[in-house]
Amino acid sequence: MEYVSTRGGSRAVDFEGALFSGYAPDGGLFMPRSIPVLDGATLRRWSRLSYPELVKELCSLFISPELVPRRTLNDLIDRAFSRFRHKDVVHMSRLKDGLNVLELWHGVTYAFKDLSLSCTGQFLQYFLEKKQKHITILVGTSGDTGSSAIESVRGQQNMDIFVLLPKGLCTQIQELQMTTVIEDNVHVFAAHGNSDQIDEVIKELFADVDFSRKYNLMSLNSVNWSRIMVQIAHHFYAYFQCAPSLDTTPLPVVEIVVPTGGGGNITAGCIAQKMGLPIQLVAVVNSNDIIHRAVQHGDFSASEHVKATLAPAMDIQEPCNVERILWLLSGCDGHLVKTLMEQFTVSKSLKLPEDLHRKVSETLCSSSASDEDIVRAMRRCWEENQCLLCPHTAVAAHYHYSQLDSCASSTPRCCLASASAAKFQDAVLRAGLVPQLPPEITALTAMETRSTALQRGEEWARVLRERVAAVVRRW
Repeated sequence: MEYVSTRGGSRAVDFEGALFSGYAPDGGLFMPRSIPVLDGATLRRWSRLSYPELVKELCSLFISPELVPRRTLNDLIDRAFSRFRHKDVVHMSRLKDGLNVLELWHGVTYAFKDLSLSCTGQFLQYFLEKKQKHITILVGTSGDTGSSAIESVRGQQNMDIFVLLPKGLCTQIQELQMTTVIEDNVHVFAAHGNSDQIDEVIKELFADVDFSRKYNLMSLNSVNWSRIMVQIAHHFYAYFQCAPSLDTTPLPVVEIVVPTGGGGNITAGCIAQKMGLPIQLVAVVNSNDIIHRAVQHGDFSASEHVKATLAPAMDIQEPCNVERILWLLSGCDGHLVKTLMEQFTVSKSLKLPEDLHRKVSETLCSSSASDEDIVRAMRRCWEENQCLLCPHTAVAAHYHYSQLDSCASSTPRCCLASASAAKFQDAVLRAGLVPQLPPEITALTAMETRSTALQRGEEWARVLRERVAAVVRRW
């Protein structure tokens, strides 16, 4: 399996090359040169697999056995999931009125990103132990990615991780999950800006080819293909759990509702579709609705300001993985994608070509939710099921309830649950509900914290370059 850049200007790499890169040298994102297509017999056989077994089967399609032998791959994935609290790793909650909620948040940090990042951390360690190499990981976070990335590599001798969080725009618990990790290889920066501003700085450092090579920079954000690869399993598992029967031809369709910020999870769903999984995808967003506007009207343009909402991980105006979706749906046209993304980088405004917009709208449905919608969905789910949803999952539940109320299609539906409500006490209180805090979360408030402030007006890129150089010199 070879990986190519969405912008067509970089040489192909194998899985190891994509894993250690993040962005491709030409600024694009790595994608498999070809997507394997599964037949009905394979889907029926896979329907009996557990979630970890599905991850193993899917990863084996994208990682050659010459790079990672199958038995080793299985062991790495088992090790990755060994710290999850639920015996099945993920859990399907079947609630009133057909509300199926796939809980993806039973990992260490109570967020779905633990699933892909725990596996990615194991893949990194496997290759690094073979090569006796040091890497520098740069991560920008809107809340959950940072803590999941830290947990996947904390204490490792051959990796240093630098995490930038938007000060005051994460929840207190999300911030504490990062700043309370006191390890020599963990370096947390509290930036006085938003997630998109953080991403610009990280892109700048990756674009500095000499600096990137000298310090072996890589990303654990969803620009990293490994994250997307593992997340494909969410869609397969959701489908198999919700499909009424696999004895029919054609196989039944299941609607998967995906809370969407940077677009990694919805990209994984598009790949699952390309692999032959009969799913209808719904990208649901909050008031920062660039993806919704792109699907509905072909308008991929950033608003003037990012709006702070109850679902902060979705407070994003520049969802990087849309580039992967455009590449997939344009017939892997790197030249077109390069032209479109360069235009967006300069103007922050892009009108999708008519043919491409048609393919996007045929592949995805979309919906947006206000804070009021989020609160109503959280309250309704509690009143009907005594189940607390996080505000991001509530965006998906809002879509489900709106479809019920409009007497829309009877297609089975699954909402992906991205985090535990325990991480979002303010939203729970705003809904008039009582937070339920596990002991691990409560203990964070009494722990020592450590972070470095990045002030407005300060040259963040310069500060990071100097800190990376000082830390790696020590190694």
